[in-house]
Amino acid sequence: MEKSTHTAEPAVLTLRVEGMDCGGCERKVESALGRLDGIEEVTASSVTGSVKIHSQDHGAPPQETIERVLNELGYQVASHDDQKGPSASSTPWWQTAKGRLVIITGNLLVVAFALRMVWPSLGNLPFVIATLVGLVPIVQSAWGALKMRNPFTIEMLMCIAAFGALAINAAAEAAMVVFLFAVGELLEGVAASRARRSISALANLTPSMARLMENGDVREISANSLKPGQRVLVRPGDRVPCDGRILAGESDIDESPVNGESIPRSRAPGDDIFAGTVNLDAALEVEVTRGAEDNTIARVIRLVEEAQAAKAPIARFIDRFAYYYMPTVVVLALLMAVVPPLVSTMAWSESIYRALALLLIACPCALVISTPAAIAAGLSVGARRGLLIKGGAVLEQLGKLRLIALDKTGTLTAGTPRVTDVEDWATGQNENEVLRLAAAMERDSSHPIATAIFSHAQQLGLVIPQGVANRALPGRGVAGQVEGRELSLITPRHLAEQIVLDEAISARLSELEGAGKSLAVLVEGDRPIGLIAVRDEPREDAIEGLAALSRLGVEAVMLSGDNARTASAIGGSLGIEAYGELMPEDKAQRVRTWQAAGRGPIGKVGDGINDAPALAAADVGIAMGGGTDVALETADAALLKNRVTGIAEMIDLSRATLRNVKTNVALALGLKAIFLVTTAMGITGMWIAVMADTGATVLVTLNAMRLLGYRFSSSTALTEKQQREVTS
Repeated sequence: MEKSTHTAEPAVLTLRVEGMDCGGCERKVESALGRLDGIEEVTASSVTGSVKIHSQDHGAPPQETIERVLNELGYQVASHDDQKGPSASSTPWWQTAKGRLVIITGNLLVVAFALRMVWPSLGNLPFVIATLVGLVPIVQSAWGALKMRNPFTIEMLMCIAAFGALAINAAAEAAMVVFLFAVGELLEGVAASRARRSISALANLTPSMARLMENGDVREISANSLKPGQRVLVRPGDRVPCDGRILAGESDIDESPVNGESIPRSRAPGDDIFAGTVNLDAALEVEVTRGAEDNTIARVIRLVEEAQAAKAPIARFIDRFAYYYMPTVVVLALLMAVVPPLVSTMAWSESIYRALALLLIACPCALVISTPAAIAAGLSVGARRGLLIKGGAVLEQLGKLRLIALDKTGTLTAGTPRVTDVEDWATGQNENEVLRLAAAMERDSSHPIATAIFSHAQQLGLVIPQGVANRALPGRGVAGQVEGRELSLITPRHLAEQIVLDEAISARLSELEGAGKSLAVLVEGDRPIGLIAVRDEPREDAIEGLAALSRLGVEAVMLSGDNARTASAIGGSLGIEAYGELMPEDKAQRVRTWQAAGRGPIGKVGDGINDAPALAAADVGIAMGGGTDVALETADAALLKNRVTGIAEMIDLSRATLRNVKTNVALALGLKAIFLVTTAMGITGMWIAVMADTGATVLVTLNAMRLLGYRFSSSTALTEKQQREVTS
């Protein structure tokens, strides 16, 4: 039929699909739906649990047909009320379909083993029942894919392995394989669900309501309805509802939700502010510059979704293996059963016996368990060390990292500013007096710099007087009376606007600011009498952790949302390359640029929401355990003990686990190769085949258990002499 010359705009249908939890699921859905008439393109995402279908304006299949195909593949389309973005379902795992299957097959397996010991006359019947019950959803999914001309799926491999084992009376092995497969599918589903919830949690950073200023009145409206050009009022303590520009007012803004910077920044008319940040001091009148669908938080959400979806594996190993291995083994078994009786005097019973033995040897039991057993042992060892690694794929990738990008605030540094310098410019001798007076003025403030000053004075045991009429100077500092003296504690920039500083003081201020420190100058009247400097200092184990990475051949760099001067100062003290003044999308773009340049698999370490896009874009994202929930959920791994040295320990553990996995795979495939040949030649029979398969499983399990006693390499720990050398 001749195509119409009219170019119609394709219709787009987006469905949320439950149970689609991996890259294999995505390919199966895309392949099946892509064969329907009228559909031009299908994009499935296991990260968001959604399927986007581009179809022709005319002739597109009805939604009922699409849902029927998905159901046949073993997936459920969410109800109409739930078709809203990523699934954030909090259904416990044991109430899901996959969870119920694991519980049922696991209980049946336990009962079957018990009955074999108590009632031997039942034989393999309990194991047969356990296998058939567990195979029901697997067979349904394999059959659905087969009808859509896609036979080479992991479900089809499992069906052939299980039914083949049943056919040669190896029902116990069949039941165990089905149970392990169900457990793996459940874990995959749980991980995918947590990833979806982490994306949904990002949206909570932006307040639901905003105070719109219109015709002299202020009224509350939905923050999602804000449009560029409108004006909103942001009161002290409020979370900013939009990306905008300040029209009136001056205040300190806590930007840590967006850029991870621990010290608030002063913002004045003409400055830009971002959705999700917190206004600390004074009311602001803000002009909306971006709508809700395009503000900073919305962009972060999109970046996380896109990066996580792009990071889905091209194919699971077992899927790729089954694509070639399964049809090869089935063909060999058929040839073994049919050809010898036709070309020789071999009896049909003998050839079928050999073919069944061949199928049993080919059953991937040992291979299926070889990698998970080693991975489980590696994950267990890591957990005991406070290293949370989210799955085998992450554990494998960790060992391949060649570049680690670390956040500054809360990752390489403690995350809270500390007093580093106190100077008395009045007498040059009484620094504690400057600290005591400043602490009196900051006694009731929750500002991070104020908290650092007050805490430092307390630690020194100073008697802190009570200030009188203390008041905030929005964006500038504080002022008040202490022991009858009129004092103020203000920033150097605002001090320079009030008085002319002598050259010595100006040079000292520039020197301290060049070291990345935030300064508060104590002023009496118009005379500066002292100074206090604070800085978010490196963690105690930062140098040790970076040195351990270097010895493992991994390069470290720092990415920070802090100002470039501070980032450079901290990076210089740690001996690593540093980049500052980076927004979340800038950090993610840096990671992508390095990936495109071929600098090897990239790891990203961070602790805040601002790190989420870069954590997702990296080959492996690692969150500090004290970070935000979103960072922990978005990341592939987490350092629960907040130790920088844990990064090197993760990489070292990964490399040891990979060596164990390679040994296991060699054992499993090597034994199969040997006994496939001997069985085909009639040297070994069915009972040897059972021993070969079971024996290989035992060997790889024992080898994997060796990891439980693994001790971390000395390459991840510095000797006392090395620590002194690095520090010096």
